[in-house]
Amino acid sequence: MQDTVITPKTLKDICWESWQAKDPATLLFVVRDGKILLIRKKRGLGAGKINGPGGRQEAGETIEQCAVREVQEELHITPQNPRYCGENLFQFTDGYSLHCYVYLSEDFSGTPTETDEAIPLWFGLNDIPYEEMWEDDKYWLPLVLAGKQFSARYIFDGDDMLDYQIDLL
Repeated sequence: MQDTVITPKTLKDICWESWQAKDPATLLFVVRDGKILLIRKKRGLGAGKINGPGGRQEAGETIEQCAVREVQEELHITPQNPRYCGENLFQFTDGYSLHCYVYLSEDFSGTPTETDEAIPLWFGLNDIPYEEMWEDDKYWLPLVLAGKQFSARYIFDGDDMLDYQIDLL
């Protein structure tokens, strides 16, 4: 007898209490002088989209170390005093899953520089190009910028968000 695999289409299709992400990852947003530093991703998940710098955690590093390292690798800057803001749990219908921890930094050292992974882009806080970002960003990034902590869950089919829930902490 063959097991039936149910492709999740709504949040109710998943037992979140026992859910485990394939990859732990981070996003770290730098905000300075009323502007936010975003990137246009050149490769990997979300290539072509605008997002914050970030990526997957490596063995032996903390989540915060991962957040700082990813910004260093993608933009050649070092964020100062990153502050934890929340987490996003992403389940994709193809089976991939990601637990993404979100940080904010209001200062950094170095000069944002284009790398083979990312192009740095500054935007005014009222001019964030949500139409070029992942669909979920427009719901939780304003919470980060308002200083609120959150926990959120999403179901995605490729680039399309099927369902979500955001809880303030």
